Amino acid sequence: MRRTRGSRCAALIIVGWGGALCPRRNPNAPFDLWEDTDVLRLMGSRTTIMAKDALALLDHLGWKKAHVFGHSMGAMIACKLAAIAPERLCSLALLNATGGGFECFPKIDRQMISLTFRFLRAKTPEQRALVDLEAHYTKEYLDEYVGSCTRRKILYQEYVKAISSTGMQSNSGFEGQINACWTHKMTPKELDTIRSSGFLVSVIHGRDDIIAQLNHARRLAEKLHPAARMVELHGGHLVSHERPEEVNQALKELIKASKSKLRPEDWSYLPEEASGWLVLGMPMSPSVKSNEGASGLVAVYHLLGKVQLSFLYFIGVFLMGFQHMRNVLRIMKPVRVAASDS
Repeated sequence: MRRTRGSRCAALIIVGWGGALCPRRNPNAPFDLWEDTDVLRLMGSRTTIMAKDALALLDHLGWKKAHVFGHSMGAMIACKLAAIAPERLCSLALLNATGGGFECFPKIDRQMISLTFRFLRAKTPEQRALVDLEAHYTKEYLDEYVGSCTRRKILYQEYVKAISSTGMQSNSGFEGQINACWTHKMTPKELDTIRSSGFLVSVIHGRDDIIAQLNHARRLAEKLHPAARMVELHGGHLVSHERPEEVNQALKELIKASKSKLRPEDWSYLPEEASGWLVLGMPMSPSVKSNEGASGLVAVYHLLGKVQLSFLYFIGVFLMGFQHMRNVLRIMKPVRVAASDS
């Protein structure tokens, strides 16, 4: 949270998944992420609850309006906040965002399978730090030298120190965040509320993000057209760390345009999709000749995309159901009671 001196509009920054550089118990965070998954099941969509928490925070601070910036899961919360109380926003910035649900599935390739396996087996801050670095940044960025050391070595020490100071994330916290991302959804009515509310939106994303895929961010920007501008930068999931100057410049332009009351039609920008990639790693708009063979190829191409998305959806439903049944059995498990001597 930050209020610039002389500015009428404060800035509310909502961080995402509890990570090394944004510890779960960071006292500077706007609010804590709940870890009680039983309460979560009773209360429903968690991103909606956290959006209401953010709104209550604005009320508590006496901020009538704010520029709202959200990253990753924090961007989901920011979207919900914009839909719940659009009159409280000066502008909205969504960094490395997706639409939730099956869009939370990362790009499936050898690197991601390896990262997932190592993430689930990570039991120490050192092991978790190695996984987080590869998931958050591009290899090019990590291998750059800063003085006599690579950035990978410097960040590794910072990550280990941060994780060690807060402790490893609990299983309930992990399950709660998974549930929040999986159940997050922006309805057409909510998207229409954001589009028609008059504030400007920036969707900022790293082209090499392996956690939140670029094509999902593009789709979100399209749904928010004409209020949204899509900004694509070279970088990974923490593109704000890899490209701080470019991200700051994009945010400054958003704030400046909001202050000048720029029309959404003059602000909106969506890049061409020719360089986009679907989950399969295939170009979004394959350049082929318009003949019968090409039409068949395009049809197969779209069919494969739908099959994979359906596969990811059912896998997600199966995993969520399996976890739910395991928790039910854990609760129903009988407890042995020692016989009384009397």
